[in-house]
Order: sequence, then structure tokens, then C-alpha cells
Amino acid sequence: MHRVSEVEVQQDLLQANRELAGRNRRLLEEKGVVAVEVSGAIGSGKSTLIELAVKELGLSTAAIAGDVVAALDAARFSKLGIPVVPLNTGRECHLDAHLVAHALEQLPLEQLDMVFIENVGNLVCPADFELGAHTRVVVVSVTEGDDIVAKHPGIFRRAQLAVINKIDLSGFVGADPEKMARDARRLNPGLEVIKLSAKTGENLSRWYRFLRRVAELKPTSSGR
Repeated sequence: MHRVSEVEVQQDLLQANRELAGRNRRLLEEKGVVAVEVSGAIGSGKSTLIELAVKELGLSTAAIAGDVVAALDAARFSKLGIPVVPLNTGRECHLDAHLVAHALEQLPLEQLDMVFIENVGNLVCPADFELGAHTRVVVVSVTEGDDIVAKHPGIFRRAQLAVINKIDLSGFVGADPEKMARDARRLNPGLEVIKLSAKTGENLSRWYRFLRRVAELKPTSSGR
């Protein structure tokens, strides 16, 4: 009986989160804003890829920085001159739709084209919690080992893009980016995969192209 109760509570929690995520998405669409959730382990390069995108795209952007201690990444994004909301999760290993809803209240949505939501550095917990973003990106690094994708199937099955970063280091760490890409596509045949190096710039143009395609899908608000 105790186990059944735990399962029911978890299902109720996820359902409530999905409903809140739907509200977040509707709010963004009413304002004509596209949201991109970026997940990945600590050190995978999430923040760097967001920074590079903000500089390159020429869009009106904002960032929500989620982490156990969010001030560090939030400070990086603030230096770009964009609106930023840090979300400290404390002991929680993921953002949820409720936290994101409060962050959206603090952003000038009427003035924005795109919001980046950087999730906590974790490949497990964020998988089940929708936030209301229009697309989910998962970033992994070859320095995590080329079995990192196969070990975390859930988050790749729920993503639209997988970025395999730091390919310039693959020879030094003995990791095969092609294997990582194959694993990702096996888990999610419709998944787009980009192998790149944020440091050298190799294939960064594909990251920018993906985001531009997402931006083109943004709804038109009657109020803008």
C-alpha cells in the first residue's frame, strides 16, 4: 500500500507540473516569445553555448539560470546586457514549471524574442519535468565519456536537439563522438544531433541555424 501511494503521489506531481508547463507555454505564445530549454551535466558547455548564441543571433533574448547556486551562471549572462533571472534550487536537482512561472513574471516578455532556460547540471532529474519551453536541447561533452548518452536515455528521448560538445578533445580522452551521435539517434530517431566545439568554433554555425529555425516558429502576439 505504501508503494502504491508513492507512485500515485509521483504521478500527481508530474501531472500538476505538466499543467503548469502548459500555462507557461501559453503565456509565452501570447507574448510572442520562444523558449529554449538547455540541459546537460556540469561542465558540458551549456552556459558557453547560450552566451555565444546571444551574441550571434541578434535577437532580443533573456535567460533563466537554474542551479543549486544560480548566481554564477546568472552573472555570466548579465554581462551580455540581457535580462536574467537566477533560480536557486537548493537541494533540488532540477527546475520545475512552478519555478519557471515565477521567473517569467520577472522578465519583460513583451520586449523579447527568445528566452533561454538553463536547467540544473544534471542528466537525470530534468528529464521528467516539463518547463513550458518550445524546444529541449541536451548538451553533453566528450570529456564525460562516449557512453554518457547510453547511460541517460530518458532525457534524450524527450529532446529535439542533442549537442555533442568539445569534439576537439575527443582524441585526448579516447571518446568517439560518432558513437555518441549513434546512441542518441538510436534512443530518439527524430532527434537532431550536432557535433561541435564551442572552443574552436567547429560546427557552431549549425547551433546558430537550429536556433534561428526555432525563432522563426515563434507565435505572433496580437499585442506586438
